[in-house]
Amino acid sequence: MTAVGADGGPGAQARLTAWVFGQVQGVGFRWWVRANAIELGLVGAAENLADGRVRIVVEGDRAGCAELLGRLEAGASREAGECREAGECRQAGEFREAGALPEAAALPEARRAPGRVIQVTHRWDVARGGLAGFVER
Repeated sequence: MTAVGADGGPGAQARLTAWVFGQVQGVGFRWWVRANAIELGLVGAAENLADGRVRIVVEGDRAGCAELLGRLEAGASREAGECREAGECRQAGEFREAGALPEAAALPEARRAPGRVIQVTHRWDVARGGLAGFVER
């Protein structure tokens, strides 16, 4: 695997870890993440955490990881504060122009995450390898 370059150019490999908070356990959310990750050619896992969040770790093409992150964030509440990088929380809209992400209701049915995503926090890392397939825990 190629390490993530400064520009994250085409074909660059990356590891994305995302923590999703909201009504995301017991609603088919991990299955939805798995289906989207596989569609995007990513490998990794989605697991329920004791505090009610779902942690997602995926590796693959940086563009595919970014697309998955966009799909996760598409349903996030605009009223709640949004965290774009671990440890860096800002109020909704500060990281993007209003309306830059599609509203969940405007997404095709297959793209809508089940449950209710309130907040997504994420971290980018260099791809480490060693992951195969996609596991729901």
